[in-house]
Amino acid sequence: MPNNNVFNPLNLPVYTSNTNTYISPGIVAPPENSAGSTGNLYNAGSTNSTTLGLLGGTVIATVQLANPAGSGRTLYVSRLSGGITVALNLLSSFSGSMSLTANGTLSSPSTLTAVNSNLSSSNTSAAIVRFSSSAPSGATTLMAMPLQAGPFQSNEFGRYVVPPGQAINLSVSGSLSVGGLLASTAYFTWWEV
Repeated sequence: MPNNNVFNPLNLPVYTSNTNTYISPGIVAPPENSAGSTGNLYNAGSTNSTTLGLLGGTVIATVQLANPAGSGRTLYVSRLSGGITVALNLLSSFSGSMSLTANGTLSSPSTLTAVNSNLSSSNTSAAIVRFSSSAPSGATTLMAMPLQAGPFQSNEFGRYVVPPGQAINLSVSGSLSVGGLLASTAYFTWWEV
């Protein structure tokens, strides 16, 4: 009696056949599709806009997505988006950046309302969303990158997980060396289970 391997060898890898009664080939969709249809996909963010004087300056927009302790839910970051808008009065040097950080404290935060992406759902988010015009203090950096003027979007598909008692911050910063109008925008999209 032969002793057949349970798993295929490297030169004969396992193959699968997708069975889908709706249509063939099978339909694959990201988790946001189900979260949106069940009323568990949310959005929140804001813009900080300032007219800078002759010496220029920096404009920061920080959104904090906090999951309160004991919420009974876990937050999964779906998308980071925002951008920097520049309207120069004079020739200027511009720099921009985006950073994603964990926990930390916001200075003089205001509360934002999370919006359900399913317009017919009465579900509300467990998250506490705050906005500040400064970067968080005491936060741990998860990711940072330079930005050009204009919009940005980063699809995360749940790569960043925020359990109860934790928070994640998205900060967008733009700087000019001389006067001009500068606006920084930061938005989170997330789902909850």
